[in-house]
Amino acid sequence: MRDISNFWQGKHVLVTGAGGFIGSHLVETLVQNGADVRAFVRYNSRGDPGLLSMLSPEVFGILEVIAGDLRDLPALLSASRDVEIIFHLGALIAIPYSYKHPAEVVESNVLGTMNVLLAGRDNGVARIVHTSTSEVYGTALRVPIDENHPLHGQSPYSASKIGADKLAESFYCAYDLPVVTLRPFNTYGPRQSARAVIPTIITQVLTKDVINLGNLDARRDFTYVSDTVEGFMRAAMTPGIEGESINLGVGNEIRIADLVDEILSLTGKPVEIHIDTERLRPQKSEVQRLLSNNSLARERLGWTPQVSLREGLSQTIEWISAHLHYYQSERYQI
Repeated sequence: MRDISNFWQGKHVLVTGAGGFIGSHLVETLVQNGADVRAFVRYNSRGDPGLLSMLSPEVFGILEVIAGDLRDLPALLSASRDVEIIFHLGALIAIPYSYKHPAEVVESNVLGTMNVLLAGRDNGVARIVHTSTSEVYGTALRVPIDENHPLHGQSPYSASKIGADKLAESFYCAYDLPVVTLRPFNTYGPRQSARAVIPTIITQVLTKDVINLGNLDARRDFTYVSDTVEGFMRAAMTPGIEGESINLGVGNEIRIADLVDEILSLTGKPVEIHIDTERLRPQKSEVQRLLSNNSLARERLGWTPQVSLREGLSQTIEWISAHLHYYQSERYQI
């Protein structure tokens, strides 16, 4: 494995989904390591670059921000011109949203991914890192989940990501496209929206005496965002892994009920928990257990997660406490 900082100096990189949670952290780290970053964000009339606006002026000021839509192939062909590496993180990721708008989710995630692959192929990029999700596995049939676990589309979102993964696989097989697929397991940390469970719990605990949650028995494998970002960077720079799919997870699971207890112990605030039926997934769509086997990431990428859950939760609580004005804890955010 080459040294991360030396590798990125002067590299020309495109990040789709750059304005999102993981994307903004990845962009920030790439710039800090000397990369020349082109940030692709979804167009809006406000010129809002998403979470990139939270980066320091020193980092944001040297980014090339391009607004467009993943469903627009010419936009991606232009954005990826003269780029060596593409990190494809752009997607509609909210599972409850996919129940309401499955067509939009499929168009963005499947067609959008095909356009990224076509643009990478036609512009001759050296590596595409495609973002999948642990949700493609569905409820674990065996644990820990390795990359050979069957795929099970239990929501329109997870089905769209399975489709995107298979497109990436097909472009590797059909066109020898140098693509690597990463499957993060429940990344969390500063800047994450209340769409995700950890910010949902923290924001409510900090502002209410009664918190509303969904399924408390589900088990998840939580990975702090800096560890996920390092996994992405290593996937881009490691030779000989083209065509592979690799899990990024800590390898530890926790029940949501126990996660709440951990957060309560860190905040020192007792609360009452109310089960909100609106937050429950349809029974056959609920993924009950996700626990990563990360041996392939350790062996192939030299990747080892560094941040414990308690340490990561402490840092996340500290950040959210300082940015509560960004959250609306009184409503269910899908």
